[in-house]
Amino acid sequence: MVDWGAQRFEEVIRMPEEYSVLDLTGGNWRTPETVYSVGKYDELRPGLYTTEIFQGERFLHVGIDIGAPVGTPCMAFMEGEISHFGYNPEKGDYGNVVITRHEIGGECFWALYGHLDAASLEGKYAGQKISAGEVIGWLGDFHENGGWEPHLHFQLSLIEPETHDLPGVVSPKERDQSLRDYPDPRLVLGQLY
Repeated sequence: MVDWGAQRFEEVIRMPEEYSVLDLTGGNWRTPETVYSVGKYDELRPGLYTTEIFQGERFLHVGIDIGAPVGTPCMAFMEGEISHFGYNPEKGDYGNVVITRHEIGGECFWALYGHLDAASLEGKYAGQKISAGEVIGWLGDFHENGGWEPHLHFQLSLIEPETHDLPGVVSPKERDQSLRDYPDPRLVLGQLY
């Protein structure tokens, strides 16, 4: 079991004092009142995920979304290494993604940074060491982030990914297991809401 309290984490995105906390349970996207925003973990979002990849039954969000301007840098929250990276081209998917691997007290876990720009993948290689606070990517625009408003999907995983993908939205039927496999990102990000 990862002892999250044994580590001090760096910011993944430098957040201003004021930002909106979104309620997407109605399945409708509304432009936030502020430039920066946060979308919740373990939130049921029926009607929001309408592309084929969600099969009409996946709408429980198991990451945290941080809305910010295109080009906003995303940083490593602690030292680790690049595990996987690549481009998921389907509409509604992550677009460009980087997954990092970390260790606390001998326990391994992974973090997914989704909806990045193409430059985020340049020069990356599996096993590449990263340090806390290092920029590992930038937020992408619609044409390269799966067609979404610019934001970072940040997700933790206790399951080693096989490729540059993790299910960021699952079926509510899989909730209990998914919340065990993909712990609350606020363990790393802090209490954003």
